[in-house]
Amino acid sequence: MGKRRCVVAALAAIMLMMELAALTVAEHRRSMLSNGLGMTPPMGWNSWNHFGCNIDEKMIKETADALVSTGLSKLGYEYVNIDDCWAEISRDDKGNLVPKKSTFPSGIKALADYVHKKGLKLGIYSDAGYFTCSRKMPGSLGYEEQDAKTFASWGIDYLKYDNCNNDGSKPTKRYPVMTRALMKAGRPVFFSLCEWGDMHPAEWGAPVGNSWRTTNDISDNWESMISRADQNEIYAEYARPGGWNDPDMLEVGNGGMTKDEYIVHFSLWAISKAPLLLGCDIRNMTRETMDIITNKEVIAVNQDPYGFQAKKVRMEGDQEIWSAPLSGYKIAVVLLNRGPVRYSTTARWDDIGLDPKTVVQARDLWEHKTLKTTFVGNLTATLRPHSCKLYVLKPIA
Repeated sequence: MGKRRCVVAALAAIMLMMELAALTVAEHRRSMLSNGLGMTPPMGWNSWNHFGCNIDEKMIKETADALVSTGLSKLGYEYVNIDDCWAEISRDDKGNLVPKKSTFPSGIKALADYVHKKGLKLGIYSDAGYFTCSRKMPGSLGYEEQDAKTFASWGIDYLKYDNCNNDGSKPTKRYPVMTRALMKAGRPVFFSLCEWGDMHPAEWGAPVGNSWRTTNDISDNWESMISRADQNEIYAEYARPGGWNDPDMLEVGNGGMTKDEYIVHFSLWAISKAPLLLGCDIRNMTRETMDIITNKEVIAVNQDPYGFQAKKVRMEGDQEIWSAPLSGYKIAVVLLNRGPVRYSTTARWDDIGLDPKTVVQARDLWEHKTLKTTFVGNLTATLRPHSCKLYVLKPIA
């Protein structure tokens, strides 16, 4: 009877936490960009991390084809996002953005039609400045309504909006202008604020966009990746359905990290409810990369309808525990070894919101197995350098 009372108390505490969070979500949703998008973090692909400015319509079509042929689209990867360098340096005589003739000769609308026929969505890029970050195409500053109407007429579904080459005014002034323009354009567009975290956009982003960058650009190495995760975690309380913290796009598959490091990368992005935007060449992926980005159980943590972003609940040197409640009275937990040597790491129930006497069943999401042993009070794993374990814990007694 004592054990039963403990698990009832633990479940009651989890239920109360979730009910309070649901009320918070309801309160904030009233003030959000009211496009109904981003109820879970967006999933898809973006051209920048792997290709930079070396993009064209053939490659974008092939990427859309690959999302379907690999089965990625069925897992939720639906956005095909064109980043910088898609337009001519000058607008036309009516002030419209012009797709670059040498690389996008068919135009963006034809490309959107192609992508939509695949059951996918097309994203595009602009900037709250006079030029984009590459300085190879115009930004949208002063042309917000015209560009929003253009994007809507082309069938655009997602806009990444950067912060380069602006007039010196605050992003809190410039970004809402595009928000209003998109809302007037008559087509729901996921609005991704790429303000780099300069003015803490998590604190003001909810009524403005569907996601907001909390960091500078990521690079394909361990230090860059883990530091972006750290910077993003600070704002966990601001993430909720319709508005997400964005630590930048995924580098999995680009070759700069080990398999263990990429598993940490994908695990932290998933439990942090970050956008899962692939940044590799998905036309040419290794089996190792596919195994990481197609892990349905890890994706399910990211797409959990409650939308709780993980917090670090314990830090001891290079050992960390990240935790987030999930729907169904479950809890996702990452045991992380950031250090250069093998280490034993322990997640304690009182750190993750469980009564210490609760009996828990643990599912290892990377091994795809439920551990035979049940756990009371804590769970310990031995971790290789720069590696992690991702468990979903389910109270059972």
